[in-house]
Amino acid sequence: MNFFYYLIIFLGVLAISVIFTMLVKWFALRTGILDRPDKERKTHEKNTPLLGGVAVFLSFFFVLYFARAELLAGNLEARHWVGFFIGACFLMIGGFLDDKYNLKPSRQSIFPILAIASVILGGVSIEKITNPFGGFVYLEILSPIIIVVWLLGMMYTTKLLDGLDGLVSGVSAIGGIVIFLFTMTTKYYQPDVGLASLIFAAACLGFLIFNWHPAKIFLGEGGSLLLGYILGVLAIISGGKIAIALLVMGIPILDVAWTIIRRLKEGKNPFKFADRKHLHFRLLETGLGIKKTVLLYYFFALIFGLSAVFLQSKGKVFALGILVLIMFGAIAYIGRFNRNRIIN
Repeated sequence: MNFFYYLIIFLGVLAISVIFTMLVKWFALRTGILDRPDKERKTHEKNTPLLGGVAVFLSFFFVLYFARAELLAGNLEARHWVGFFIGACFLMIGGFLDDKYNLKPSRQSIFPILAIASVILGGVSIEKITNPFGGFVYLEILSPIIIVVWLLGMMYTTKLLDGLDGLVSGVSAIGGIVIFLFTMTTKYYQPDVGLASLIFAAACLGFLIFNWHPAKIFLGEGGSLLLGYILGVLAIISGGKIAIALLVMGIPILDVAWTIIRRLKEGKNPFKFADRKHLHFRLLETGLGIKKTVLLYYFFALIFGLSAVFLQSKGKVFALGILVLIMFGAIAYIGRFNRNRIIN
């Protein structure tokens, strides 16, 4: 691996992302596409520009276009990348409309479905996954169903996670870096997917400069879905290494699963009703603060993500088990903390 070659690309994309973010911020301010604070769920105190996901989208696919020769030198065909791109376009269109006109949830859901359909029609599939106990499990017939479930899960994880400044963009950047390292190892060498992952990480970090607390711009509806979408697709095309993304996004995914179960028990729509009971909001209630809460998420994403690069299949299952224990431990601790606060 040519370290300086990839470093130049990384820094170049970072600079491009900064430029696009400033332009998108200016556009959002001029057109009045702003996120206005409320007391129910939002932590910011003043009107903040939306559409930040457009900056990540433009940076990522702009550089991918100029790197197309290297991308097409790998195992993936042009139709795979085109389907990937068209799906992202659907998310950007839907996100813009929602940020501008505040669409109903039933209309919002159309665009993620169209994005997933674009990926599948583009020929992306999951042929097999590694069996932790040896060999492979072949899933070619079930591939479309698994892709639908996986990408919906990833998109709604990043959507529901997008509640604190810099949280989604930072965790997504870590995910991109981990997939880059994984695909650049000798055993799993895929320089095309590795390059795309590095570009994605740099695009996220360029945006993070403006999204770090206190945020100067937010991802918006399309952006919060886009980052989960890109991470999910990269995990698939890197050889179906879904376990890597699961470990990077483990805490947020478990939080979303817990939220869905909790809301269903309460008789509420798990994807419509917004509240402040997500783990990151409950950590704020303990007095941890926004920056420390976000850095805690970064820590777990980085540690467990890097472990996926070195662990074999059984080790990854064990690491996922540890994440589950950490999640339940955090819920128990916060519950006890809140009970003691009420008593006192």
